[in-house]
Amino acid sequence: MTIQSTRDREKVVLTLSGRIDSITAPTLEAALDELDASVLHLTLDMTDVDYVSSAGLRILLATRKRMSRHGIFQLTGVQPAVMEIFDITGFSDILEIV
Repeated sequence: MTIQSTRDREKVVLTLSGRIDSITAPTLEAALDELDASVLHLTLDMTDVDYVSSAGLRILLATRKRMSRHGIFQLTGVQPAVMEIFDITGFSDILEIV
């Protein structure tokens, strides 16, 4: 998995590509942990993500909880295969997917 970050003041977009699984999830978690409290709007662009495992779901849930305290957390570009995972697990009901 690769992660590219762009920032415009308090808005950050992380563009992800590859799989989010037990091997790559720590990399995503580390990138998210580097974000400070000044980030008020976080978007994960998942256009090039083709799979999310339970390890990835755990990170998305933790990020949603953290961002809900002081900002906005959104996912964009979610592919049908990943959306199916979100639908089956109920994550499509708790994540903001635009």
